[in-house]
Parts: sequence; structure tokens; C-alpha cells
Amino acid sequence: MNILQIPQGKFKLNRYPVRKKEDLRAWDAADEYLLQYLDEQDILTEHTRLLIFNDAFGALNIPLIKYHPVSISDSYISQTAIERNTQVNQLDINSLQQLNSLDDIPNTYDIVLMKVPRSLAMLEYQLQQIRSCCTSKTLIIAAAMSKYIHTSTLQCFERIIGPTSTSLARKKARLIFSQIDENLDPVKSRYPESYVMDITGDVYVNHANVFSREKLDIGTRFLLQHIPVSDKYKNIVDLACGNGVIGIAAAKANPEAHLSFVDESYMAVESARMNVMNLLDNSICHDFMVTDCLHGIESDSQDLILNNPPFHQQHTVGDFIAWQMFKESRDCLRTGGELIVVGNRHLAYHLKLRRLFGNSEVLASNKKFVLLRAIKQ
Repeated sequence: MNILQIPQGKFKLNRYPVRKKEDLRAWDAADEYLLQYLDEQDILTEHTRLLIFNDAFGALNIPLIKYHPVSISDSYISQTAIERNTQVNQLDINSLQQLNSLDDIPNTYDIVLMKVPRSLAMLEYQLQQIRSCCTSKTLIIAAAMSKYIHTSTLQCFERIIGPTSTSLARKKARLIFSQIDENLDPVKSRYPESYVMDITGDVYVNHANVFSREKLDIGTRFLLQHIPVSDKYKNIVDLACGNGVIGIAAAKANPEAHLSFVDESYMAVESARMNVMNLLDNSICHDFMVTDCLHGIESDSQDLILNNPPFHQQHTVGDFIAWQMFKESRDCLRTGGELIVVGNRHLAYHLKLRRLFGNSEVLASNKKFVLLRAIKQ
């Protein structure tokens, strides 16, 4: 556990999920810069209505909790991290309100703080949200490491919010200041949007934060060519389901199976739910879960888990999420149950699967991807 020391105090912060040998902090220089700026300007009072977007692990909400912030995130893991880090610091979780990215935002706000999201589409969606619950008097401040602030980022603020400027850099981080122009008439949000999948002709609907929301990604395309079919698959999980395209293909190939669509993104699971409702006749028989990997799925309960693992958490890239997914898949599978994984060849997932399951089989491969199967013994 690391100590965040800023003008608002000292706070213990963990990244989540907690790893034994964690070498990454639960905050970055952009969080520090934003908190220092708020202290220098002395603009927060007990009456300030404060709205915070995309706080990853509580680095913004926890130091500012006495102002009773409303916190918005699309990440179940981030929301869990904020709750647990609040408890670690012996603060009252009831002093902040957590909403997911699809919730209606109550009230209007005096100050909005944002960590700039990875996706320009998500930024566009959230700026539309901000515009709907703020006025020209609202102070809007976004923060990010300088390398994540592009011309397109600032243009998005200017197009949807209004006049926008940036700060000088500190520790390779910058702040973005934007003010609502009430005379500006931005185009209505285009999300959720849709595309036609060329393989089947089906129309898939996607919210703004869904991976590969504009077209089928090549890793998923490769997996879809090898969806297994068997009467033994009674319970199937689409793990890290995104818009549900893999699970829907599995359901069509195995119409008697019960499908669970699982993701840590609220927008992903809602997109999967909408697509299942539109594309599967037995949609009422399937489950949708926003959770961390497979938390909430019973042990020894699944026959098949299909997985195209993500390789990033916010801006952090690594294989730790895949490793967690593989371990929890082993626990959730029945004896004889199968985990099928697609991944880039260089990631060497076969080594992890052999270590966990004692076996790993190559089902298919091409120049870029490999499709692997591990069986619980």
C-alpha cells in the first residue's frame, strides 16, 4: 500500500484488485496536480456541489470526501476500489455517492473534475453528460498525463463544452480548463451507436466505452471462426463480454446452453444485454453481470468459458488481468470444463494456462493470434 501525500492530507491507497507484489501506484501525477491546484486556488467550500468523473482508485474522491462528491465511473473495479480505500482510511463511504456511467446525474454542479478517459468516444459521451448538468458558472477541470492530451482531446472539449485552455505541465501532467458556452449548440450524443457485422449481417449496438464499438476486432473475429459446439455445454460464460458478440455466437451454436455475459464495464454489459434481446429468441434465459472477472459466479458451475482478455486497466498495460481471469476460470469450471482463450501470439498465454491447468492445447493459429484450450482436470 502506498501513501498519497497532498495538501489535503495523507491517504493510504491500494490499486485493485490487490496484488502481492504491486509496483504501481493507485494514482498518478495528474491526480496530484489537480488536488494541488484545488488547494492553491482555495475554491472548495462546504456548500460546493462537486462532481467527479473517472477516479480510478479513489485518489480524488477520498481527499475530497468532506465535500460529499458525486462520483461517476464505468468501471466496477474502480467503484470497488473507491469503497475499499475509503474504508481503509476510516472515512464514511456514505459521504460520497457513486453512480455508474449510465445513471442519470442528479442536480447541477459548481465544480466538475475529470480524469480524461482513454477513449475519445467516452470523452465525448461524458462531456455531453457534463453539459446537461452544469451551467456557464460551473468550473470544469480535467486532468491527464500530457501524453494522453491530444489536439483531438481539446477539440472535443471546445466542440461540446466551449472555450478551453490548458495549464503548464507539472511532472508530465497537465490540466484542462473548459467553460460552458450556453450559445453553443453541440450535436446530440450519438451513443449508443451500431454497426452491421459482416459475418452474419446482424446489427450490434454499442455504448461509448465498449471495446471495438465500431467494428468487429480481429481477435474476436478469429475466435468466432472456432466456436465449439457440444451437448455437454450446459453453462457458458462470455468473460470480458464487451458487446456480447462471442456469447451470442456461442448461444446460437449451442441453443440449449445457459449464457452468462460478464464484464467490469457497465456500458459493456448493457450493450450485451441489448444485443441479446435483439438477436436471441431465448434472451430471457441468460444472465448479465457487472463484476470483477468472475466474482459472483459459483465454483465448479461452468462447462465452457470463452475469453478474449483485455490487456490494460485504465492506461496501465500488462497481463495481470488475463492471469486473474485464467485463475478464476479454473475455479468456476466443473471438472472437464473448458477455457478457450484467444490472444496475440507474443503474449504466451499457453505458459500461464499450463501452469494453472496442467495442460494447454492449440486449437488454431495464424500469423497474429493463437486460440488455446485448457481443460480443468
